[in-house]
Amino acid sequence: MTDDTGPSWVERGADWASQGEIFDRILAPAADAIIERAAVRGRVLDVGCGTGALLEATVAAGASATGIDISPGMIEVAARRVPQAATVVADAQTADLTDVAGPGFDRFVSRFGVMFFDDPVAAFANLRRFAAPAAGMTFVCWRSGRRNAMFTLGTRTLESALAAPPTRPAPGAPGPLAFDDADRLRGILSDAGWSGVGIEPFEFTSVYATPAVDGGRTDGVDERLAVILATSTGAEVEQQVRARSGAAGWTDLLGRIRDDIRGSMVDGVVTHPNYCWMVKARAR
Repeated sequence: MTDDTGPSWVERGADWASQGEIFDRILAPAADAIIERAAVRGRVLDVGCGTGALLEATVAAGASATGIDISPGMIEVAARRVPQAATVVADAQTADLTDVAGPGFDRFVSRFGVMFFDDPVAAFANLRRFAAPAAGMTFVCWRSGRRNAMFTLGTRTLESALAAPPTRPAPGAPGPLAFDDADRLRGILSDAGWSGVGIEPFEFTSVYATPAVDGGRTDGVDERLAVILATSTGAEVEQQVRARSGAAGWTDLLGRIRDDIRGSMVDGVVTHPNYCWMVKARAR
């Protein structure tokens, strides 16, 4: 999976939303762990709520939930999915949430939604402005991209078709891997006014298989392919390959990507572990 950052979330949010069921399934253990560790209660803000999986789980746990995301396409899906929750199209790093914060949020949660801030210290400080007394924050973010198949499985073959290699963001730059360095992340949260910062390794497994029409299950290859193609790099590669080699060239590339993905099968299903941080902090 490549590094969709910044404006691409606005521009390509609908593409990601179209694959929301796959993302929800392969990331479900992370959402479950957040709900358990956050002890959600009262008023909860889901930062970078995407299509609403964690938002839905928050409501199911009995909390009053608000979701915020920069992508109108994702918020549209989340609002339909969780009508009991409030949803806001805004950038959490600068948004004035006075109108929706009320007396303040008791919990802040996020499933891979806080790594894209241009100025993370200012962003987390802005969120803290809307915290109720004794509020807590719990989120999951990615560790090393080299270790995580989420960012490599099938993508290397995809990217090999680009006319020029993709530019890799510098360490700590906004993007999925911005918080790989736990010491830097701890400093960011402390500088933003959060206390009691705890950062622990968190691992879970993604399984891409879906129920099949014959009562069995798919092997997950096409599901993983859909995840890869939902990125901005996926769209760019398709455009270049079709322009250079036509439909036949694109079909050939998809076949090679599928072959690559099949190398990660476990018991006939595409599966891979994920290496993350589970982060907790308190508002001062």
